[in-house]
Order: sequence, then structure tokens, then C-alpha cells
Amino acid sequence: MKNPFTPPWWAANPHIQTILPFMFKVAKPDTFRQRQELPDGDFIDLDWLGQPQNGDPILVIAHGLEGSTESHYVRRMLVEANKAKLCSVVHHHRGCSGEPNRLARSYHSGDFDDLAFTLKQLKIYYPDSALYAVGYSLGGNVLAKYQGSKRNQSLLDRAVIVSAPLTLSACAKKLESGFSKVYQSHLIKRLQKKMLEKLDNHNLVAQMPLNKAELQQLSTFYQFDDKVTAPLHGFAGVDDYYSRSSALNLLKHISNPTLIIHAKDDPFMTEAVIPTQDELSAAIHYELHLSGGHVGFIDGGWPWKPKFYLEKRIIDFLLADPQISSSKGNTA
Repeated sequence: MKNPFTPPWWAANPHIQTILPFMFKVAKPDTFRQRQELPDGDFIDLDWLGQPQNGDPILVIAHGLEGSTESHYVRRMLVEANKAKLCSVVHHHRGCSGEPNRLARSYHSGDFDDLAFTLKQLKIYYPDSALYAVGYSLGGNVLAKYQGSKRNQSLLDRAVIVSAPLTLSACAKKLESGFSKVYQSHLIKRLQKKMLEKLDNHNLVAQMPLNKAELQQLSTFYQFDDKVTAPLHGFAGVDDYYSRSSALNLLKHISNPTLIIHAKDDPFMTEAVIPTQDELSAAIHYELHLSGGHVGFIDGGWPWKPKFYLEKRIIDFLLADPQISSSKGNTA
């Protein structure tokens, strides 16, 4: 299959692909918020663009680590879905909608229970609506885990997974070297800020696995996941968390049409995230591009007004003729 994505000459570098979209965001669509109470007493927020009627297809968007409706890729996806007359809703991970979640626990790369809850609620209120989903980065791994774990019980008709860290240990290691450390530092600081807020909450401080001084000493994802993520979410340690939360070994169980998009030059990942043909189910169409960075995929325009590959590709796949089955593929 011929590679349909080609970056312009000025965006061939993976870091330009990754950083430039963050700098030139489209205007935020006018969404409305719905609070969803969870069975454990916590909450998540859903941001809607469009009001569906029963029978109208709905696109669920799962953002990446510390993302939200404010994320550049989420904004663009909302805009393009609206152009395609597709109602869309952003599923925020706990604590990512601008307000701290209530519990000491937060969200992590392998936790798909909240996503499953959102999909169940949508099926209750819109039983005749087709459900689609797109997950980016961490949200892509969460979506892959949902799809692979639920198998033919998945409530989704189609799904798209973008730049997902399907092998978490390798991705954590990659972010400890070279320019990738810049991304790690930025995200760790954001995670630390949220944990510091919880340590200031007298109702939660006793449940936190470390104090402020210890938290501020953490400088890598491996350290943070070992000292914070793993104990807060019931894992024996960081290796147990990475092993049980990585979605790569579940891809072979996905039973409904799913598109997976990776860039070989993604600065967040290594080739350990790239599945072999034997690890893909017949329902998966896999695109491995030589370039594209992390959730970038700029394919035209100019540095001050880039154009993107992802949104059109995602919409085309989700709204494809259901009679045309997906197939395994590799575009590199």
C-alpha cells in the first residue's frame, strides 16, 4: 500500500511535527459540559459538540496524558467531526477537565473502566446510535485495552488509535534520553502539580503514597509511575504497572474495525510499540508512517498555518462503508 502521508519539507523533523501543532491551535469550538458521576464517588466531565438524537452516530474522543478539550488535536478533531455532521464528545480522564477529581487515585495508561462506563451510558441514552471512538497517545492505549479486553463485547462500531504507547516500559525509557527528555520534563511537572494539590487536601493526604519533598524529587516517568501511579492504582510496582497496562498483546483480540496509526520517528516511542502482523487481528488496519512525530502528522500548509493528515483520515475511516471490511496494512 502506498504511503498516503508525506510531510512538507519544512516539517520533516519529528520535533517540529510534535511541537508546532501545539503552538498553532485552531480556535476552541463552543462545547457544553456534562458531569458524569462514577460508581466509586468520583466524577469525569464530558464536553459535547452537537446534541445527538437517538440514531445519530457519536464520536467519543479520548485525549492523551494531561490533555483535555484544550489539546490541539482534540480541537481539530471536534472541528472536523462537526464539518462531517458527526456529533462528538470529549471523554476527560479523571482530573483533566480543569477541576481536581475527588479521590486520591487519578487515571493511568491501562485504566479503561471509566471509558467503558461512558460508552455504557451513551448506549443507554442513545441505544440506536453507532458509537465511534478515537484515542490519542495514552488515550489510544486505553482505547486499545478496551477494544482488546472487551473483544466482541465492545460497544464501539469503529475505533481509531493514534500514537499509542502500546509498550509502556520502552516508551518510558525512550523519554529519558536525548531531546525526548524535554517532553518528559514538561509532563512530569504537570503531574507533580496535580499531586501537590492533592497533598494540600487534608481529606486525601493520608492516602497519598509519598510527601511533597519526595514527590518533587521524581524526574522520570519510571520514578513517577513507581512511586505514585503504581501504588495509587493497586499495582505491585512500576514493572507490574507497565506489564499489565500495555495494550500490545491485546491487539490480536480486537474484533471490530480499528485503525492504528504510528509514526516511526515518534519521539515518545521506540520500535517496541510496532506490532508484528501476528499481533494484529483481522479487524485491524495498521498504518506505520516513516514520519509524523507524536500526534503531529502535518502534511501541508506553512509553519504559521499548518495542515494535517489525521483528521481527514480518521473521519474517512470511521464513516467508511460498513460493508467494506478492514484489513491489516502497513504503509511504511
